Amino acid sequence: QVQLVESGGGLVQAGGSLRLSCAASRHIFTNYVMGWFRQAPGKEREFVATIHWSGARTYYADSVKGRFTISRDNAKNTVYLQMNGLRPDDTAVYFCAAGSITTRPSGYDYWGQGTQVTVSS
Repeated sequence: QVQLVESGGGLVQAGGSLRLSCAASRHIFTNYVMGWFRQAPGKEREFVATIHWSGARTYYADSVKGRFTISRDNAKNTVYLQMNGLRPDDTAVYFCAAGSITTRPSGYDYWGQGTQVTVSS
C-alpha cells in the first residue's frame, strides 16, 4: 500500500516560495527519520534535508541551507519542506523518504512518488 504521499509542488517564479507536504502512515512516521531528496533530469537523486523523529535534529544540503526548512507534525504524521528564495536550479522532482539519518538515498527504505517543482527565471 502507499505509505508516503507528497503534495504541494508546482510552478513558481524565481524568488518565490512553495511548501511541500508528505503524509506518512503512522508506523513509518513514528519509527523512521524523514527526509527530502530531489532529482533533476539527467542527474542523480540528491539529498535536500532530513529531520530526526523527535524534530530536534535537522540536516540540510549546503545548496539549500538558509532557504529551505524541514519540519514535522507528529500529530498529523506529516513532514513539510518550506522552500523560500527558490532558484531555477531548484527545479526537480522532490521525493519524501523514510529511513536512517543519512544523506545517502540508500539509507532510506520508503519513498513517495515524487512531486514536481519548477522554478522559472
